[in-house]
Amino acid sequence: MSVHDAPLHSVERVKPLRAGYTRLKQMKKMKLLYLMMLIPIIHLFIFHYIPIYGIVIAFKKFSPGRGIIDSPWNNFEHFKFLFTDFLFIRALKNTIIISLLKLVVGFPAPIIFALLLNEIRQAVFKRIAQSISYLPHFMSWVILATMLGEVLSPQRGIVNFVITSFGGQPTNFLAEPHLFVPILILSDVWKEIGWGAIIYLAALSSINPDLYEAAEVDGANRFKQALHITLPSLMPIMTILFILNLGNILNVGFDQILNLYNPMVYEVADVIDTYVYRKGLEQFNFDYAAAVGLFKNVVGVVLILGANFIIRRYSEHGIW
Repeated sequence: MSVHDAPLHSVERVKPLRAGYTRLKQMKKMKLLYLMMLIPIIHLFIFHYIPIYGIVIAFKKFSPGRGIIDSPWNNFEHFKFLFTDFLFIRALKNTIIISLLKLVVGFPAPIIFALLLNEIRQAVFKRIAQSISYLPHFMSWVILATMLGEVLSPQRGIVNFVITSFGGQPTNFLAEPHLFVPILILSDVWKEIGWGAIIYLAALSSINPDLYEAAEVDGANRFKQALHITLPSLMPIMTILFILNLGNILNVGFDQILNLYNPMVYEVADVIDTYVYRKGLEQFNFDYAAAVGLFKNVVGVVLILGANFIIRRYSEHGIW
C-alpha cells in the first residue's frame, strides 16, 4: 500500500519521521559548527548558571567562615535598608539619568552613522572611515580614560591649550560635575558608534536594490528613499536592539565610570555599579552587594518583558 492509499493518520505519522530524519541529516553535515557551539555553551553554564545559587546570600547575613549554606538567614533586611540608604538612592538616580542620556544619544548614533556610511560611494574612503570608527571599541577604558585625561588636562591638554590661546581660563573638565556627565555620554558614543553600526550596515546590505530603483523612477530623492525604504527595513533590528538596551538601563558602564570619575564628581557620577563595588569589595559587605545586584537584575528582566509586551501589542516586531 502506498502513502497515497494509507489512512490519513498514517500519513501524518510519516511526515514527522521524515522531518526528523532530514533535521538529523542536516545536523550531521554541520557537526563541526555544533561542536564549536559547545565552547560558548560550556562557558555560559560554568560562569553564569552555576554561580546562580550564590544569590541566596542576598537573603542571609553572610559569613565567609560559615559559608553560604550555614550562614544565618537575614530575610529582607538588606532590601529594607536598600531603599533607606541615601547613597543608594543617589546612585540609583544617577544611574537612571546617565542610562537614559546614553539611550537617547547613543542608540540613534550608530543608525545615523551607518546611514551616512551607506551613502559613501568611494570604496577606499568608506573602508578607512569604518576601520577608524571601529578601533576605539577594541581599546579598554583604562587606555581611553588615560587618553581623555591627557586631552582634557588643565595643564597639558590640547583642549585647554586652545581655550587659553583665545584668552580663556583652563578648566579641569573631569572635576566639574556639570561637565562630567556630557563627557561620559560623548566618550561612550565615540567608543561604540563604529562597532554598533556593523549590524545596521549588514541589515542595509540585505535590502532589495529594486526598491530604491523603483523609488528613484517615481521621483524620490535620497532622503525620501531613506525615510520610506531604509528606515522601515531597519525597524525589526532597531526594535530588538532597543528592547535589549532598555533591559540594560541600570548598567551604565562600570569600567568607564571607574576609570574617569573622582571624589569631586561623586554627586553626579556615583552609580549602582560603583556603589556595589565599594560595598562589596572595599567594605566586604558581600551579602548586601548581592542584594543590590539582585535588585538591578530583577529591574532589567521586568523592563525587557514589559518593553517586548508593549511593542508586540502595537507592532509585529519584538524579541519573541
